[in-house]
Amino acid sequence: MIYTPEQTAQIHQHTFAHLLVHENEHLLTLTLNRPEKKNALNPTLFKELAFALSYAKHAHHVWVVVIKANGDVFCAGADLKAFAGATEQKTSTIPEPTSEIVLGDVFNALYKPCIARVHAPVYAGGFLIVCGCTHVIASENATFSLPEVKRGLFPFQVMKSLLGIMSAREALDFCIRAKTMTADEAASVGLVTIVTPPHQLDEEVENMVNDILQYSPTAIRMGLEAFHHLRNIPDAQAHKYLKEMLNRALQTEDAAEGIAAFAEKRKPNWKGR
Repeated sequence: MIYTPEQTAQIHQHTFAHLLVHENEHLLTLTLNRPEKKNALNPTLFKELAFALSYAKHAHHVWVVVIKANGDVFCAGADLKAFAGATEQKTSTIPEPTSEIVLGDVFNALYKPCIARVHAPVYAGGFLIVCGCTHVIASENATFSLPEVKRGLFPFQVMKSLLGIMSAREALDFCIRAKTMTADEAASVGLVTIVTPPHQLDEEVENMVNDILQYSPTAIRMGLEAFHHLRNIPDAQAHKYLKEMLNRALQTEDAAEGIAAFAEKRKPNWKGR
């Protein structure tokens, strides 16, 4: 666990250098706010994003996360100059993590719906955010590019994330030939959920959030937990594990409420427990 519930509980008392954090009832919105550097992920932004996602994981009242960005690029990937030792100019009071931040693992452990609102190009390590989300709603203007091989590098971590979304040959070709995908092309290989005209982007995100909030946050959380654990469970043990998860789900307050609401022909009042 990178950050504990106790560490993240006071999230709104912290100063963030490059991330805007906003809550509205059950929705947590995180905005990458380093537009002067095309939202490149420096060590501070990595830490702030991991801290905010840890908060979302621990906070029972947070049921959906939206990740968006300011500026003309959604995310340019890792800030290599910053990781090489360039000094940070802005103040951040986020505590140091207890272990190394691996962004793909942080997203995998969130167990809550996470929507990427992609209005502009995504490059390189920015795919760790896009691939980490459960849904990606992209503007027709958005593009998706992996330029690492042009710089003598390879998108190692991104490749792992892509293999959970598209076929191996599609993922390898994407990495090897430094291709740029349009939003429609990204949708065709499963990287993007919905492509929309730019002026409808916020409406589509709001519609997706409202759709998700209709349903049991507990059931969804447990379903996402099972989804990620299935990757590490042998096939012979998978159904036993899933039966155990179903038995756990049947013991939750949300399950009792959902069954009662169905019987009484009314809308459920979810508690997230």
